[in-house]
Amino acid sequence: MTLKKIITAIALFGLVQIAFAQANGTTAAADASAAKTPVEFIEQAVNSTLHSIQNDPSIKMGDMVRISQVVEQFVASYVDFRKTTRLAAGRYWKDATPEQQEALALAFRATLLRTYAGAFTRVEPATAMKIMPFRGDLTASDTVVRTQLFRRPTSDATILDYRLEKTPTGWKIYDVNVENIWLIENYRNQFSQQIAQNGIAGLIDALNQHNQKQ
Repeated sequence: MTLKKIITAIALFGLVQIAFAQANGTTAAADASAAKTPVEFIEQAVNSTLHSIQNDPSIKMGDMVRISQVVEQFVASYVDFRKTTRLAAGRYWKDATPEQQEALALAFRATLLRTYAGAFTRVEPATAMKIMPFRGDLTASDTVVRTQLFRRPTSDATILDYRLEKTPTGWKIYDVNVENIWLIENYRNQFSQQIAQNGIAGLIDALNQHNQKQ
């Protein structure tokens, strides 16, 4: 696996942590959905998620069918895929027709979901998260929560930051930063190159073809 793929996988793992929280039906997951502050949301969701992943035999055995079911069923509760897609497309988003915008969002969602599923298998029994001191405004509707992820007690920490927005239905994650590489910025560069060569339709086709190969 290339360094770029490893970085992307780790970043997506951060979003997967949130996605799995509700799957276990825990009180912590419900609390995360109703969290008043972004820090509470990340802390409650991630910690309950790690516990769930580490104690699920199917996840430990790498059962991709089970993992994919969980990701598909619950990830949408915590991640704003359409906003992530819109920001990744950048200035090209407004040039796309409504039908192309919908098709692009669905294709990119499928790409992310497949990567989420693969990231589950990299969770170890000792994986833990530490929330860093909050530097923003707790009353803001758009903010960043900084964390560190430790795969094992003796390992170096991975910087893992979440960008969230307050919506009428609660907090939603729409971007993740891993070791100073933001997910949206990374994909925006890739999308821009593809669109410049083959247009919006070409990007949609490329994503769909990639999804079918996985």
